[in-house]
Amino acid sequence: MSTTLLPLRSSSTQLRANIEYPQAGVLSKVLVKDSCCQYTLFCLAAGTEISEHTSTRNATVNVLDGKGILTLEGQDIVLEPGVFIFMPANAPHALKAQENLAFLLTLSEKNG
Repeated sequence: MSTTLLPLRSSSTQLRANIEYPQAGVLSKVLVKDSCCQYTLFCLAAGTEISEHTSTRNATVNVLDGKGILTLEGQDIVLEPGVFIFMPANAPHALKAQENLAFLLTLSEKNG
């Protein structure tokens, strides 16, 4: 079982206070996880690339800081603070952090 930052009960945290950029690559922190959802803070160093992949779960991305490009089903989406993205399960996607980039990733079970 992975360690989470918040207990599985009513709780809160300041997301910006939890942003830590690694010198290279990705640093992720699971905030909360239960049987149907997982909420993870991702912090990527500038220049980090995540190659195309899919997930068996629905996902949302809520960009908190920085800039990057998400290629979702062949279309480029500019990642900057305030951008919210929904990705259905099995949608191919890839990511490149043009600057240090932080976002909240939520994974949830798909219906049916």
